[in-house]
Amino acid sequence: MSHLSERPEKPVVGVPMPHESASLHVTGTALYTDDLVYRTKDVLHAYPVQVMKAHGRVVELRTEAALAVPGVVRVLTIKDVPGVNDAGMKHDEPLFPDEIMFHGHAVAWVLGDTLEAARQGAAAVEVELEELPSTITVREAIAAESFHGARPTMIRGDIDAGFANSAHIFTGEFEFKGQEHFYLETHCALAQVDEAGQVFIQSSTQHPSETQEIVAHVLGLHSHEVTVQCLRMGGGFGGKEMQPHGFAAIAALGAKLTGRPVRLRLNRTQDLTMSGKRHGFHSSWKIGFDADGRIQALDATLTADGGWSLDLSEPVLARALCHIDNTYWIPNAHVAGRIAKCNTVSNTAFRGFGGPQGMIVIEDIMGRCAPLLGLDPAELRERNFYAPNQSTPYGQPVEQTDRIGKIWHQVQDDADWTERQRDIASFNAAHPNTKRALAITNIKFGISFNLTAFNQGGSLVLIYKDGSVLINHGGTEMGQGLHTKMMQVAATTLGIPLHKVRLAPTRTDKVPNTSATAASSGADLNGGAIKNACEQLRKRLVQVAATQLGGSASDVRIVEGVARVLGSDKELDWDTLVHTAYMQRVQLSASGYYRTEGLHWDAKGFQGSPFKYFAYGAAATEVEVDGFTGGYQIRRVDIVHDVGDSLSPLIDIGQVEGGFVQGAGWLTLEDLRWDTSDGPNRGRFLTQAASTYKLPSFSEMPAEFNVTLLQDATEEGAVYGSKAVGEPPLMLAFSVREALRQAAAAFGPSGVSVDLGSPATPEAVYWAIQEARKGDASSNGHTLHATNGHGLNGNGHNGNGNDSNGNGKNGNGTNGHAGNGNGNGKARTDDASTLSRV
Repeated sequence: MSHLSERPEKPVVGVPMPHESASLHVTGTALYTDDLVYRTKDVLHAYPVQVMKAHGRVVELRTEAALAVPGVVRVLTIKDVPGVNDAGMKHDEPLFPDEIMFHGHAVAWVLGDTLEAARQGAAAVEVELEELPSTITVREAIAAESFHGARPTMIRGDIDAGFANSAHIFTGEFEFKGQEHFYLETHCALAQVDEAGQVFIQSSTQHPSETQEIVAHVLGLHSHEVTVQCLRMGGGFGGKEMQPHGFAAIAALGAKLTGRPVRLRLNRTQDLTMSGKRHGFHSSWKIGFDADGRIQALDATLTADGGWSLDLSEPVLARALCHIDNTYWIPNAHVAGRIAKCNTVSNTAFRGFGGPQGMIVIEDIMGRCAPLLGLDPAELRERNFYAPNQSTPYGQPVEQTDRIGKIWHQVQDDADWTERQRDIASFNAAHPNTKRALAITNIKFGISFNLTAFNQGGSLVLIYKDGSVLINHGGTEMGQGLHTKMMQVAATTLGIPLHKVRLAPTRTDKVPNTSATAASSGADLNGGAIKNACEQLRKRLVQVAATQLGGSASDVRIVEGVARVLGSDKELDWDTLVHTAYMQRVQLSASGYYRTEGLHWDAKGFQGSPFKYFAYGAAATEVEVDGFTGGYQIRRVDIVHDVGDSLSPLIDIGQVEGGFVQGAGWLTLEDLRWDTSDGPNRGRFLTQAASTYKLPSFSEMPAEFNVTLLQDATEEGAVYGSKAVGEPPLMLAFSVREALRQAAAAFGPSGVSVDLGSPATPEAVYWAIQEARKGDASSNGHTLHATNGHGLNGNGHNGNGNDSNGNGKNGNGTNGHAGNGNGNGKARTDDASTLSRV
């Protein structure tokens, strides 16, 4: 076992415990950025001047009327920027734009003594605009060839040969929407300037170091003149990885110019209309299977909806390409990616960061093709699992392939798979207008940032003379329990009880140059750094203990706050040990560092090993669907998920549950809508409140929800044998969508293939049911054909759908006679061209 993963005697990690701020959260005493406003004197409030057009050029900006509003102190415009007028890392996001790029783009900010004064001042600002043509949807962008950023291509093997060797070939399209973060706390920043001109910003940010960097270059300062602190966030989910920087820069600029603290907090409507979402995607694909249903080749193009600027679209797209294989061996692949440039908000990171968008493509393919191949969807998936010594299409060896099958079968056992499938068949036979289905899907998610340089973390650990310990690290807390785990890591490494450890807020003047708390890497990077710092301190302290106890330092053990020498009854309590060390002038602080080893990535060639390891999991979901309305309920969910040796089991189970529900929301409920008409409100975000954007709640929770963490799952080379847990569970929710697909298909004849829109709202499910009832291998008004080809067991399998001209295809069915393949036994193309209803 590696040094990093080995656990000492009586570790604090692995012990179930509540979130370190749980009591503060439930009592309302936990402080967030905006709470600090009421502890700050003479605060000014910032309010945006938004332009409600999708695209246009600013001809003139008139601010005189705003300055006449009582309580208005200043209007910030481009003329006030002393440094770089840009809020992004790609230098394509002007802080004060002269070209409006989306409906609601802010061109100026008003500072007022009160929020109401600032609001009235913003309403008084006059903007003269020359309107320009706009591109709102991905399809419009594709038609106009409106793209930006890199266009990566992932290639493995020979797809022409792969398709030539395929007995069945299907083609299709699939478009699916993004997702609004809808964190409880909207974007917020509070900036102050001290007597020396130093800027201090409290920000709700997942990436304090990058916020610091952006603020510094906007103000024309060096980074050491700017300090950013993140106390905690009321949710982030990726939405606060890049997008807080501009808001913090506005607050800092206002504070610098006025000498007064400036608070910027978006209300919910502003947050929804000004901040980015999860990237929606359009995909087109062609896939080949052999006669046994094993994938031979995949040719696909993924188009991400980037919005108006690049933000994080390039790495999101790269991760989508890296995850299109999910848990399936694809020997021949050609997958191209591109980023659509639209006049909508700039889409950004969201839990899973492109992984869900890549994985849903292959899962949708498997779900749609299984009936056409005459296979149960679970069987088709299992036949294509990775085997030992196989690698991903980008060349990374897939380790621990045994866990894929192990988890899959454990979920089936836990879910009483066989018996419940029989029960569901009986129920469906007896209920013509209500159907149930049970589906299982699994995941393989790579852990690490695709950009190798981001895979590093730092810490600062301080031991005070009384034996108390204060830890600082570069990760931020957004409710996910990172701070809880880091306290457990520190206590375990030092060998002391948890109550001895306190954690300080994340600040850039304590730990510099940190990476974002993202990519599920927070515990790996910061835990490794804290462990490193604590090991330095422990090494110094065992030397002191050895002297005091009369033994060798290598024989000293510190367990539960007591130092002992092996084979001796002598002992020294922690507080006395620390005080003794101080008196001997032993340094009691240490800076820790960790870098993830073994990573390499060629972004241009799209080859390498960008991930430290893969996290695995599987979920089985049962749903019940109403045939009259498309309404449905999730009856039961069974999950087995791989977190290695858990650092904090209660935290991890909560992350699995929360991730699953958030994923189910994306796939079934959360329906982003923009005005795509040619009217005056073109480009307006329509679902800009909780009244029009449906979020998952208790009513969407399954009646029975079983989550099990995989046992005996030590991850070598990760901190105390653990694995990341933040993002992977979201993708377990694919099982919900696949269950809905199968339930809709149950309203039609056996073997019908259902194309299900995403999100699979009750409306989308209703249309899928209607098409299934027709007996067509189609969905939502689009055509899905299957022509002749070999059957999986030597029997012919022909489509039962209608072709685009309404002509029926001939065939004898999955269990019929041989199909009409060509002379050498190869099949003609099974055209599954479809478009999802979106």
